[in-house]
Formats: sequence, structure tokens, C-alpha cells
Amino acid sequence: MLETIKSSTEISYLFAHGKRYNAHSITLLVSQGRNQHDPQGRVAFIAGKKSGNAVWRNAAKRRMRAVCRDLGGPWEGFDVVFLAKGFVLEQEYSKVLSSCRAQISRFAGE
Repeated sequence: MLETIKSSTEISYLFAHGKRYNAHSITLLVSQGRNQHDPQGRVAFIAGKKSGNAVWRNAAKRRMRAVCRDLGGPWEGFDVVFLAKGFVLEQEYSKVLSSCRAQISRFAGE
């Protein structure tokens, strides 16, 4: 099961201090995990209201969760926010996956 970031304070911290990695249809916000007692990585999935209606946002989050699972997330020692861009559902899944894999290898060293 994915350990998710639920606190809006922690997500705001990631927006302010996290490093951005831009994949083609998803932006990744990455920060070293702040919780020293639990080194397991955490993730969050955000699809903004400006990008689409509830049906679109739910589908975008499902796609981002699938990408995270397929790439072996969450990554130990990192908090990662997946931020959907407006055309994440229009791209082929394999293209979304490969562009995210390239960005994740930059911070996780895979």
C-alpha cells in the first residue's frame, strides 16, 4: 500500500521547498523525507480543478498512482508529489511512464 501525504501543511512545504522535475505530462515535486522516525518514502497525487472536472481528476489520479506503482514508488527517503498537467490522459500510458522514469532516475538514482 502507498504511504500518502495527507497534510495540507506538508504539501504546501513541498510546493515551497521541493525540487521540481518536469516530465512531459506530470510534474514531480521532490523533497528529502522530513520524518526521521519513518524513513519510508511517501507520495501525494494532485489533479487541480483548473485542469478538468471530477471525472477527469479521478482518472488523472488513477493514472498517476499506476505510474507510481509501476516505477517502484514510494522511494525510500523521499516525499514525492505527482502533479497532473492538463493533457496527462491524452498521452499514451507508455509515454507518461517513460518520461516519469527519466525524471525519477534523476533523484532516486535508479
